[in-house]
Amino acid sequence: MTTLPPTSLRIGLVGAGPWARNTQAPALAAHPGAGLSGVWGRRPEAANALAAAHGTTAYTGETGIDELFAASDAIAFAVPPDVQAPLAARAAATGRHLLLDKPVATTVTAAHEVARAAGQAGVASVVFCTLRFAAETSAWITEQAALDGWFTARAEWIGALFSPGVTSEYAASPWRREKGGLWDVGPHVLSVLIPVLGDVTRLTAARGPSDTTHLILRHTSGASSTVTLALGAPVGAVGTEIELRGEAGTAALPRWSDPVGSFRAAVDALIDSVRTGVPHPCDVRFGLRLTELLAEAEKQVAE
Repeated sequence: MTTLPPTSLRIGLVGAGPWARNTQAPALAAHPGAGLSGVWGRRPEAANALAAAHGTTAYTGETGIDELFAASDAIAFAVPPDVQAPLAARAAATGRHLLLDKPVATTVTAAHEVARAAGQAGVASVVFCTLRFAAETSAWITEQAALDGWFTARAEWIGALFSPGVTSEYAASPWRREKGGLWDVGPHVLSVLIPVLGDVTRLTAARGPSDTTHLILRHTSGASSTVTLALGAPVGAVGTEIELRGEAGTAALPRWSDPVGSFRAAVDALIDSVRTGVPHPCDVRFGLRLTELLAEAEKQVAE
């Protein structure tokens, strides 16, 4: 792994849509230890507008992605997972560190390819699972992971992104409509449960109404958890809760805010991994494991 001074990490951004505009670009442009080296977008007008807003260079097209890689030490991604995976593998092969969005990919094969490329190149990687980096929730996860004796957990992440009358920039995302809550918010829930209860040793999945997926999980600690994931619920059903029960009593995930600050913390984590050579717990290998679990759940639901 190539180490760099922590104040000189040039990070290029792949993607110029709502998530890049609202979260990644503002965090990267204002980060004291990194520089936004450019923005690549599939739509030239979007890339130009986002780059201009943050005083950096816009890149488009096939040659543009190579030019962005050449101008950067690391690449952050804000594109659909099936676009992200091959570009991330390509970036890693050129020696660029990776700041990936969740899920890394929507197939195990594609996620394996990203992990393989990162491993062969010896680059650092971080997967931006928001709850692992938001100040309120990251501290809570660390505290609960330090305790023994958890017996069970209940997690519900229920959204109304696709409900009539709901207006959201993210509802127009084709991959979210195709893959639903399992793939969009499932990584968030698993990124909390796994560090606290241990890896998943057994998974059972079933389909509910709309895009709802129910999971029953058994973990290496011996604890079990139940998970409900949805993006197409009625507005009145919306809510996010993760609750642990065990010898220490009951613990509930706190509310969180500030996605820009959370992404800034993910940038901090990448810089630290580049500087020290120590892999982050939420790296591309963890992203691969999430993809394996989600793909297994999807397979069971389809059958």
